[in-house]
Amino acid sequence: MNHELRIVKDGKYGSENNDVKGGWDGMVGELVRNEADMAIAPITITSARERVIDFSKPFMSLGISIMIKKPMKQKPGVFSFLNPLSQEIWISVVFAFVGVSIVLFVVSRFSPYEWRILHHMEEPVRHPPHLHMNSGGTMANDFSLLNSLWFSLAAFMQQGGDISPRSISGRIVGACWWFFTLIIISSYTANLAAFLTVERMVAPINSPEDLASQTEVEYGTLMHGATWDFFKRSQITLYSRMWEFMNSRKHVFVKSYDEGIRRVRQSKGKYALLIESPKNDYTNEREPCDTMKVGRNFDAKGFGVATPLGSALRDAVNLAVLSLKEDGELTKLKNKWWYDRTECLKDKQESPRNELSLSNVAGVFYILIGGLFLAMGVATLEFCYKSHLEAKRAKIPISDAIKNKARLTLGVGRDCDNGRRQKLNKSQSNQHINNLHQSPPPQNNRQSGTLTRCPRHLNSHGNQTMPRTNQQGYQHLYQQHYTPHHQRQPVNVGLATT
Repeated sequence: MNHELRIVKDGKYGSENNDVKGGWDGMVGELVRNEADMAIAPITITSARERVIDFSKPFMSLGISIMIKKPMKQKPGVFSFLNPLSQEIWISVVFAFVGVSIVLFVVSRFSPYEWRILHHMEEPVRHPPHLHMNSGGTMANDFSLLNSLWFSLAAFMQQGGDISPRSISGRIVGACWWFFTLIIISSYTANLAAFLTVERMVAPINSPEDLASQTEVEYGTLMHGATWDFFKRSQITLYSRMWEFMNSRKHVFVKSYDEGIRRVRQSKGKYALLIESPKNDYTNEREPCDTMKVGRNFDAKGFGVATPLGSALRDAVNLAVLSLKEDGELTKLKNKWWYDRTECLKDKQESPRNELSLSNVAGVFYILIGGLFLAMGVATLEFCYKSHLEAKRAKIPISDAIKNKARLTLGVGRDCDNGRRQKLNKSQSNQHINNLHQSPPPQNNRQSGTLTRCPRHLNSHGNQTMPRTNQQGYQHLYQQHYTPHHQRQPVNVGLATT
């Protein structure tokens, strides 16, 4: 077959134009006027063109894409250590920190096992209050609001604190918070190195929606091309709005792809070109390597070989295209000319390093919230159980015990059982002071190795006790406190220092 190859006279692909013969210009117009037998070019198959010419099977699939100037890589900023987690996560963590501290403070106030008695010498007793209450004194709770905040902060920073919960409810809060911080810190650490060491490119435009929602970056397409015709005829709201923007600024249209690409490179990021994806991909692999494709392809179509209507060449071209596609030759050719002969050195392949969103770690927040509610429920049960025991021991209605416990929790009262025992100890102490002044000196039974003391010197549990004193003052107390009257009740005595 003898053939002659030449470039189209007007340099256009072909669009409807009533000013020329046949109503079409470009390569399509020459085929309509029978000035050419075949058009081999990246001609997009459209319904309007299909009415006046014939197309072969598509030899390449494509879509409309966005070309922009490649942005400069940004070095990590001074606050880039916050980038591994999104802003919503940081805000949520702050609220979680405050919420956990408040819940820990509340459950510690309600739980009786977080309270302890301070002796008159300010010696703490690290046991449940109901086991050590014979000396009286004030009630204390380690988890004040400030201490609760400090405990939560120390746990979040992976540091140990000087206090820790002793009640079940408080430990539930602590365990849930520790698990929460474990997941958050691990996720943060895993992404931190990438965000601090990699220079990242931030594109101003990433989708057609981004283009349509702003006016700072102008965008246009090839005049009288398939993309131009698509936006002009589209009934989709997004694309029709983009057409209105472009049509109101005639200067955004270009007469050739080379002009549009040159404009993208010289615009300093202020111009985007809407172009077929194969041309976009090819240009991005050529020097000076300063353009890039962003976003998804839209309006999927294909390139085909065009012939006049009813041409016998169409069937032969279809068979050739199908054969090349089935043998994989078309894919090999595209890889050869697009990617294998690239003029741009590829940067190291970077795995996606997107910031974590709240949906990625929402589960740990659910666990934390569930643990807080569980801890508050356990604290309520502990409060009611302790109130029941106090009511039974003090022989008062449980409602009064709950009120007394509530006053103690709020810091405006004392534990009801502790108050009763303090009164008992105070009356017994006054009685013994009188006995000490009225009784003669004690006598020691050296043969039995025992000595006796006042049976009325009992603590609130009914056990015989010795007044607290130092060893130097013990002999003086011994001489004044023990009397011949006490010899009727021998008691073994051992000395101990505390």
